Amino acid sequence: MTSADLRLGAAAGASGSRARWTRLLRRHSHWLFSLPAIAFVAVFFGYPIVQNVVMSFQEYTTATFYTGEAPWVGLANYVASLSSNLFTTTVVNTALFTIGSISFQFVIGLALALFFRRNFPLSGFLRSLLLLPWLLPLIASSAVWKWILDHENGVLNQFLGLFGVAPVPWLVSPGLALAGVIGVNIWLGIPFNVAILYSGLQAVPRDLYEAGSLDGAVGWRAFRHITWPNIRSVVSVVMVLGVVYTLKVVDIILGLTGGGPANSTQTLATNAYNKSFVEFNFGEGAALSNILIVVSLVFSLVYLYISRREPDE
Repeated sequence: MTSADLRLGAAAGASGSRARWTRLLRRHSHWLFSLPAIAFVAVFFGYPIVQNVVMSFQEYTTATFYTGEAPWVGLANYVASLSSNLFTTTVVNTALFTIGSISFQFVIGLALALFFRRNFPLSGFLRSLLLLPWLLPLIASSAVWKWILDHENGVLNQFLGLFGVAPVPWLVSPGLALAGVIGVNIWLGIPFNVAILYSGLQAVPRDLYEAGSLDGAVGWRAFRHITWPNIRSVVSVVMVLGVVYTLKVVDIILGLTGGGPANSTQTLATNAYNKSFVEFNFGEGAALSNILIVVSLVFSLVYLYISRREPDE
């Protein structure tokens, strides 16, 4: 074999190697573009969650910050959380708070989204005003609503007094406090539902409504057979995100009632906050937080599974 043949073979080998590398890069290039996002999620989301899980198995208190020692206690924090007299109350309050908030937020949000889908003067301006509750700091909103719902000097009770209605203890009665907090959270969550559902409605082709009207699909029938099937995926997103956001609500409840009166507005999220930042029992607070994460994850997976199994109408 001559030197020329050797050079040709080497050149062919190098060319084939470059071709293989090119194919390999093209095949896995999406991972290269995803690496920054993966790194961000791992550092700012994954690491805190892992640390929270580890902390839930330790006796982590304020002394740990000075000594660096956090004795391993196994499942003791979870046992203490689940066996607490307050746990059942917080679970029931969390369920009522979440179901009540999500139900009314979604129904009112969908009604407003359908209303604003009709083009009329000032519709864009009114939609922008609806976003104000969502843009305000939550602690500021809770302070304003606490003043509005005040038992003695609240604006709402003063307005009702004009019609002879006695002052209502919206936030100081164990039987009404949770309803008052739910009402404020509904007000805060409506803009989110309107914004997402309105964008979903905009994606529904108007030709479908014109074709459906020829077959008598107008009003409720048009909504049932045209609108709802086309926004089902958007509804899934709204419901899942709404539940996750509502389960972790802390600032609104703390700003309005602080979890009282008599723990009537205490939820899993506020209980975890109190354990960590009031009692400084960070291990038990982490255990309650992990329970809340599991509840959110289970709901999300179950709801997405059910929504995907629904037959197309």
